Amino acid sequence: MRDFFQRVEDGSLVNIEIDLNAFAYSSNNPWLFSVFIKFDGADAQIEGYEEFLETKEALIIALENEDKVKYVGTRIVDGWSEIYFYSQESKSLESTVAKILQPSNYVFESSVVRDTKWDFHHKNLIPSELEQCNIESEKIIFMLEEEGDTLETPRPVEHYLSFELPTQKNRFINTLDLDGYTLKDEISSEEFENGIALVKEHAVTSQRVQEEVALVFEAVKKCQGYYEGWSTTLV
Repeated sequence: MRDFFQRVEDGSLVNIEIDLNAFAYSSNNPWLFSVFIKFDGADAQIEGYEEFLETKEALIIALENEDKVKYVGTRIVDGWSEIYFYSQESKSLESTVAKILQPSNYVFESSVVRDTKWDFHHKNLIPSELEQCNIESEKIIFMLEEEGDTLETPRPVEHYLSFELPTQKNRFINTLDLDGYTLKDEISSEEFENGIALVKEHAVTSQRVQEEVALVFEAVKKCQGYYEGWSTTLV
């Protein structure tokens, strides 16, 4: 399963695709294999986008068919698509890449380095806690779009928070000072033993949701709590 998110690094927007299940292979795959292709695979409007995706998938399949290589993710930045794998061995990888990419006439380069602790994976591919929240938000937004929702239309949106201790929850409630947010419910269940639901009326476009989630996320972290997601009604 692949997820997608964005982050800003040194002033540049980075589009990231990651296989969150890949880390299960970390104990047997100590070699980081990188393939850089000169193509902005983040923009579906670019001529040749579909052809690039087909080439990328062919490359992933060819390498993973060797049973010793695992695709872990892609970073797209400054016009380059950086495709990453971890492998049990360091041999023959570059020759496999050449067979796939040379006929396509893409400008590309590749390298292999030892990374037994998967440091690159953790630092450059794994989403942060807030980025993971944005990933889950995009899934909700996609479902709303599929149902024909008008995302720009403001409507009540519930944001869910949880805390390990009742004292943390009470401190958050007593100091709640978030523009437009009010406490709707206190939640007690197996999933959220010390949970609350906040509500605010706002649009559910990607940009607006990211702004609201970041606001609530920062506030709840000050009380050692957790942001658990949001829900709304179809408009």
